[in-house]
Amino acid sequence: MLIFAIAIAIIVILLLLEMPIAFAFGIGALVFGIGTGSNISFLIPYAYQTTTSFALLALPLFVLAGTIMAEGGISNRLLDFVNAFVGRIKGGLGAVTIVTCALFGAISGSSSAAIAAIGQIMIPRMVKEGYPVGHATALVACSSVLALMIPPSIPMIVFAVTGGLSVGAAFLSTVIPGIMLALLYIVLNFVFLRKNDDIKVEPKLPMKEVQVKIAKSGKEAFWALLMPLIILGTIYGGIATPTEAAAIALVYAAVVGFFIYRGLTPASFWKGTIQAAITTGSIITVLFFLFMMSRSMVLQQVPGQIADLLLNLSDNKILLLLLINLVLLLMGMIVDDISGSVLAAVVLLPVVSELGVHPIHFAAIVGTNLGLGNVSPPCAPMLYMAAGVSKITLDRYIGITLKFLCLGHLPMVLLVTFLPELSLFLPKMLMGIQ
Repeated sequence: MLIFAIAIAIIVILLLLEMPIAFAFGIGALVFGIGTGSNISFLIPYAYQTTTSFALLALPLFVLAGTIMAEGGISNRLLDFVNAFVGRIKGGLGAVTIVTCALFGAISGSSSAAIAAIGQIMIPRMVKEGYPVGHATALVACSSVLALMIPPSIPMIVFAVTGGLSVGAAFLSTVIPGIMLALLYIVLNFVFLRKNDDIKVEPKLPMKEVQVKIAKSGKEAFWALLMPLIILGTIYGGIATPTEAAAIALVYAAVVGFFIYRGLTPASFWKGTIQAAITTGSIITVLFFLFMMSRSMVLQQVPGQIADLLLNLSDNKILLLLLINLVLLLMGMIVDDISGSVLAAVVLLPVVSELGVHPIHFAAIVGTNLGLGNVSPPCAPMLYMAAGVSKITLDRYIGITLKFLCLGHLPMVLLVTFLPELSLFLPKMLMGIQ
């Protein structure tokens, strides 16, 4: 445990010094492995074998499908479709941003992709319509983490593979919480803007014209909206595994981009492929070192020792769940969602198992809580990425961000933690888990 604590301290210090996550965990894994006398020649092949698993192959396929859809102009069509419903209501453009981030998350499975695709369009557009730039930035950052909760979610794939769980069940565990959080953000957006007289609202149209606009935008967005249905339908209809569904999504994205929307060209396809390769490469490198460290931890029985330590602190299940949520929050603040998912599966899953928490329920807790950490200072990678799009300083968006998090995301974390049926209802109904 002492060597583990030293290794974690080294990782945290290196991350605070802005060393790339993969290298920080690589050094930490080597320190822990050498310090405990683990056989490095055994850990490296294990890590390699795990990163080449069939289930994890879904990760690069979903990433590539998402980048191809983004290059093909999918985000604009989604925005226009959602805007047709609420775009002429005060604060409606904010609601459009939230819903579109959720929809884009259902295509790409990545919060950073949602910020890149939606944020660059919606932040300037909201500012032009009178929204405070800090509000627009916070809204995009907070909404982007819906991509971690609306399947297919890349962190859920990683968590399920690491924890030996069903990927499909892990996907379903965060669907209801994700939809509830999106609705909660929409309500908060309207409440925060109700007294803002600077926001421009387009004149209302007759109902017939609104219906025509919805029908037209819906027709344009039809092929984009069909993609999540195909992915989830093939998985839960028993037609394909998540990895096979990812391959179907990739082929579908290419066909729609080239031949239906025609926004995809050979040059943009190649650009999207390169971007997907860079993203996947960085994720797999992180996972490789994390799997090395996690295996060494298992061999040294560190997860069991941590479980015993926490269980000896108190026998109050509520208190322990709050403590575990605090650990997840701190984890999400320091590392990205992928790294956090692996660490949660290795370190905390044995603890919650001792408490009698269903592993799929814990998957929902992890997915919801890590999203909160990713937009919570001091590190807050998704928050700073959104700020990079709007090019504003921290003081202009931190206040409104904390309002969204404290009144929206934090209550949802507590609901998911203490109301298990929110996350278990769909897996039980569609996957038959017990």
